[in-house]
Amino acid sequence: MAELSNKRILLGITGGVAAYKAAELTRLMVKSGIEVQVVMTQAACQFITPATLQALSGKPVFTDLWDDRIDNGMAHIDFTRNIDGLLIAPASADFISKLVHGSADDLLSTICLARACPIMVAPAMNKQMWENPATQRNITQLKRDGATVFGPASGAQACGEIGMGRMLEPEILIEEIESFFQPKLLKNRKILITAGPTFEAIDAVRGITNLSSGKMGYAVARAAIEAGAEVTLISGPSCITPPSSAKLISVTSAQEMLNAVNDAVEGMDIFISVAAVSDYYVLNPSEQKIKKDAHILTLELAPNPDIVANVVNLPNAPFCVGFAAESENLYEFAEMKRRRKNLPLLAANLVQDALGSDESELVLFDDEGTHPLPLAPKITLARQLIEHIAKLYIPSSQESGTSKSTKRTVTK
Repeated sequence: MAELSNKRILLGITGGVAAYKAAELTRLMVKSGIEVQVVMTQAACQFITPATLQALSGKPVFTDLWDDRIDNGMAHIDFTRNIDGLLIAPASADFISKLVHGSADDLLSTICLARACPIMVAPAMNKQMWENPATQRNITQLKRDGATVFGPASGAQACGEIGMGRMLEPEILIEEIESFFQPKLLKNRKILITAGPTFEAIDAVRGITNLSSGKMGYAVARAAIEAGAEVTLISGPSCITPPSSAKLISVTSAQEMLNAVNDAVEGMDIFISVAAVSDYYVLNPSEQKIKKDAHILTLELAPNPDIVANVVNLPNAPFCVGFAAESENLYEFAEMKRRRKNLPLLAANLVQDALGSDESELVLFDDEGTHPLPLAPKITLARQLIEHIAKLYIPSSQESGTSKSTKRTVTK
């Protein structure tokens, strides 16, 4: 991950069964180009050895406040200077309490209290400990103090119970770290995003849909969250796991998506329509499965509502961004669609290059012209799109003196 290359992170490991995950996390951090310095509590050493972390990080591991290897005896000061972040993973309930109350009785807690860098925390504990009001108060206060909390996740625990409290898996934590370092270009903005296909029923088991996986829409949602936005994601049927911080609203048909958008759009700053909405629906779907016979089946189709046009024409419309998937004449058809729908920004690509793929190309169309984005992973394109949206949205909101951009008119 180029975004993490040359980052310097101090990884603090506290006592808990999830400490075994710190080995894989360290390996992935180093693989991503991060320079990792590991500090462990004495309790963490009961679950995993410093030798393991030293081998994986390529650096000495420190556990003792009075370690003779530190020349000036000021490890708690020196270790947080000139680093990009401090990650505690796993963070036990006990250590979270220390952070909140400013305790400094060992090397890691002293480092945290004396830090001159942002702190990230990945909780890991039994479900009862996580649900305890004391822990929840501590987590709330930790966030108020400026810490970023990753997780926890729900699932099977070492004690045999199932519930919230599992530390996020190392692969997910790497994504969270990457997200943490993205510029907060849309901090505190409210963004509504549609994603995935819609499904229009023919009968009880058949339907009309589009070849959309939802990958691009979910990537845009993640990129918006990374940029500091509060995201509501309205998604058609998809097998992709949505970003944990997004408010997910699941729908099936285009009409359901329209209703969900109408219910959620009030108060939104930006609307990004990524969903591949079916253009038509079946007028008289059968409640039962239509039996196959030798006869030709004729369907009567009617056009679905235009969700983007509905939002654009609202009295206090948010800043609207559309998507177009074309199979030919990309530049001509996409610009025609942007002008027809009166959109300040439209992102377009060729369906044969994009649908179902992890990579794609995009061309952004706005009042200033076209902005091609070369082939890249969809999360990279999503970040570039969000950056472009921020450039268009923020100046207009500052000019109007409000938190919303003024509605733009595209000359036809």
